[in-house]
Amino acid sequence: MTEDRIKLAVKRLDPSVELPSYAYLGDAGLDLRANEELTLAPHERRLISTGLAVAIPEGYAGFVQPRSGMALKRGLSMANTPGLIDAHYRGELKVVAVNLDDENPIHIERGERIAQLVIQKVPAVELVEVEELDETDRGSGGFGSSGVD
Repeated sequence: MTEDRIKLAVKRLDPSVELPSYAYLGDAGLDLRANEELTLAPHERRLISTGLAVAIPEGYAGFVQPRSGMALKRGLSMANTPGLIDAHYRGELKVVAVNLDDENPIHIERGERIAQLVIQKVPAVELVEVEELDETDRGSGGFGSSGVD
């Protein structure tokens, strides 16, 4: 099996911030860390700084996603999951965090892993307007059309 690799330029906007890293060999997401300490009240949303900027290569995009352990154990998620980072964006990476817990605040320490960044190849799309679309087994069946909950 061949290994696809790209180089991702990363700039520390805060020299003391830890660079994103994979928790395990073969992971899809690089862990992003909070560059500030804060507490999210139940159902509160907040933009959390990472202290990093990246230069995603042309033809790729970054997708910022919640960490499953944080979501399950503490109710930390993202209001816009996945957060999309276009190849031409050069500003600071920030996470739109939300506390989904009904009762408990979530305290986040500076340096704590709060989200993960997945870089994926995305093709340029050429739209072709047509009068009719091709037929499929599913057709126009929407949510729940397969009968599986």
